[in-house]
Amino acid sequence: MRTIIHADLDAYYASVEVLDNPSLRGLPVIVGGRPDDRGVVSAASYQARRFGVHSAMPLRTAARLCPQGVFLPGRFERYAEVSLQVMRIFDTFTPLVEPISLDEAFLDVTGAPAGDGRTIGQAIKNLIRTDVGLVVSVGVATNKLVAKVASDLRKPDALVVVEPGDEAAFLAPLPVSRLWGVGPRVRQALADYGVTTIGQLAAVPEATLRRRFGRHGVELGHRARGNDPSPVVPGHAPKSIGHEHTFNTDVTQRTGLEGTLLWLSESVAGRLRRHQMAAGGVQLKLRYEGFETLTRQATLPHPTTDAQVLLEVIHRLLDRTLQPDRAVRLIGITAISLVDAQQLTLFGDGQRVQRLAEATDAVREKFGDRAITRARLLREAPERRFSERPPEA
Repeated sequence: MRTIIHADLDAYYASVEVLDNPSLRGLPVIVGGRPDDRGVVSAASYQARRFGVHSAMPLRTAARLCPQGVFLPGRFERYAEVSLQVMRIFDTFTPLVEPISLDEAFLDVTGAPAGDGRTIGQAIKNLIRTDVGLVVSVGVATNKLVAKVASDLRKPDALVVVEPGDEAAFLAPLPVSRLWGVGPRVRQALADYGVTTIGQLAAVPEATLRRRFGRHGVELGHRARGNDPSPVVPGHAPKSIGHEHTFNTDVTQRTGLEGTLLWLSESVAGRLRRHQMAAGGVQLKLRYEGFETLTRQATLPHPTTDAQVLLEVIHRLLDRTLQPDRAVRLIGITAISLVDAQQLTLFGDGQRVQRLAEATDAVREKFGDRAITRARLLREAPERRFSERPPEA
């Protein structure tokens, strides 16, 4: 019988801000930008959540709901640094650690010498609190699905253990939205059948689910009964790395976008190098006024970590995507089709470019992002606030 732990750092970005500035403790902390910015909330402390603030909410809405909130731009590099400390703690319990994002991971602790699931879960909580200074919620079960639901159920500072054989009974009273694969449309379709809880879903005949939802319906039925055979996959690599920016004032001219694209390309390329990944393709995202969003992507000439290569292809995508006289609200770049950069062989100029990029990264890591930058960015880059997306699972 497997023993799986899901560990999830509570209100992570906001908690790191409080960790570094204890005067924020007990205050409604909102990470993402200024209250008058047009971006969205990246994280909110539990004090801010009491006012109805949540992640992905427009910052201006958050400011109306919680005018006394402490709004912070966010510091992705710091969040990544603290995340690494936490992941090292996980590694002391088992080599089978699957990071899902900066603030959560699955651990397979089956047969681990440190004890049973509850004992290890409590030890993880204690170590992260004492060694890092953060609070983590932990769920323990026989599979990833149930462990994930368990850790989410009693946040913050949860330790929920689902004993073997109790999976279906544990899930039964919970709303179907707790299950992976149940979004708004599926939830509404299930409600049309009178199904609102996981237990009700578990009782629906497989033939009915297959007829209505195809193979996905059959998988939902298995999940509703607490079944999830998926393994914990160590060293889970990101599938994409992206960065986007919401303008305070809509931009109508292409020249107004180019400095931002240069900055975004530099940022994405730097993060690729930190993750030792190279991009095989790139995606451009444009959001116009009225929130219409367009995306275009292209394959790169070769896998790369070079910002200039990314930028050249992005400019071609911009030519195809930008609509004359339409105001742009948001622009973003995502590196896709990622491969292991350590497997690439660079020759001639490519090798020199790589060495220069790595030297630049080292300077920025020691002295900050603004320590070395392109001259053009000194006059054209927008104010930098937190809009990076962590590596996607």
